[in-house]
Amino acid sequence: MVLVSFVSLLATVLFLPISQARPQSYAVWAADSAIVRGQGNGLDSAGLNPVVSYEHGEFQWALRLLYELTGNQTYFNYIQAGVDNIVFPNGTVHGSYTFTDFSQDPLRTGPSFIYLFQQTHQTKYKTAADTFRSQLNGQPRTAEGQFWHKLRYFNQGWLDGIYMGEVLYATYTNAFDANNVTAWADITSQFKLMFDNTLQNSTAPNNTGLMYHGYDFSHTAVWASPDRGHSPEVWDRALGWYAMALVDVLVLAPPNSGELKPTLLHILNVLAPKIRDAADPTTGVWWLVLTQPGRNLNYFESSGAVMYIYALLKAVRLGYVPDPDGSIVAAMKKAYNYAVNNWVVPNSDGTMSWKNAVSVGSLSTTGDFNYYVSQTVDLNDLKGLAAFVLASLEFEQLE
Repeated sequence: MVLVSFVSLLATVLFLPISQARPQSYAVWAADSAIVRGQGNGLDSAGLNPVVSYEHGEFQWALRLLYELTGNQTYFNYIQAGVDNIVFPNGTVHGSYTFTDFSQDPLRTGPSFIYLFQQTHQTKYKTAADTFRSQLNGQPRTAEGQFWHKLRYFNQGWLDGIYMGEVLYATYTNAFDANNVTAWADITSQFKLMFDNTLQNSTAPNNTGLMYHGYDFSHTAVWASPDRGHSPEVWDRALGWYAMALVDVLVLAPPNSGELKPTLLHILNVLAPKIRDAADPTTGVWWLVLTQPGRNLNYFESSGAVMYIYALLKAVRLGYVPDPDGSIVAAMKKAYNYAVNNWVVPNSDGTMSWKNAVSVGSLSTTGDFNYYVSQTVDLNDLKGLAAFVLASLEFEQLE
């Protein structure tokens, strides 16, 4: 009944011109605003050249969920137009994708290829998906089997890469190779190795019980710790990527996926209460560098916050994480209300903007506090705006 009411509500606002009063659904408002600006459409910011971008893949994932919930064909058409900008009719992927970089980032657009093939049966989308999946066959790995984030990051596993690579890996396996127990075991291993090598232990300074941004298995990076080679800080968005990957891959895990589901459920249930407890008690949201709360130059960052809201509300809704006292949902509601009151900016043309999303976070240099707080904060950064659509979809299903 709640879902039916939500769909009915959206039906009353989906066909309003964007210049009219603000839609009652933040998910719709945010998605429509991004579409008006031409974001996430398979082209660069100038709208001229094809670009294979994980941000676009994240936004397309949100549009797919919004389309499935509302039936508004606009969202499906936008996904298809965006993918058609980066996939030739013969299925070759063009734009900025270079196979030999062995970067996991571009792979996040792959689930859109698979979705479009399932919906349209056009072979070009399957061909493009095969190309991305084949990259993983040669992806460099640590001696333990963890995919390197990129070829140029020697022996390094990053939390970001789990969202980029493993969501594609699981989506592809679910769609085309569901009986491949070796693939499911490999996906399980990717999540577990990352968790085991980056989880803060009880003796860590500024212990949050959460996960460092990444690790260097070779211990040669300037930031690598003496014990497991992990990076120095817990960066909010890296953990957000990993949290979203947990819930999104759990949905894809079939009964024959071996230890995948119990492994991911265990990790999710370790992290969920720790994420809840890491929120600032006054505002209810999270610091950019979670291991340095309140430190000068640290700030409340928006993209990581809405990633947590999406992941934890979805986890509770689907029964992955028990919430008997309602404290997780209550904390996510508090955070969401802060988000809409502080990070949503109404514009005079009827669109909305999204603020306080950090532009980038990397382990290519020092990986320390000063690095993270020195990165620019962007308006309408799609990594944050797409996650806000996802968080809004979950929040609005509570109502």
